[in-house]
Amino acid sequence: MTLYTVLPLEQIFEGAISTAQPTMEVTIQGMLMQVEQLESGQARIVRLLGCPLEKYLDPAFAPGTVIDFSK
Repeated sequence: MTLYTVLPLEQIFEGAISTAQPTMEVTIQGMLMQVEQLESGQARIVRLLGCPLEKYLDPAFAPGTVIDFSK
């Protein structure tokens, strides 16, 4: 691929190489989910891995939702 532009390469590729937050798999309320730990005992849901089908439609467990979490 050839890219012809007047923009500097730093601006074009800004954010292209980013490190993802470390995630962990936990079981909360009987559901296996992947979360990224936040500060003060909270976690953000990345994705659901194993749960009843109706929980995928529950907005309380949607990806991006912040939940209370403690190791």
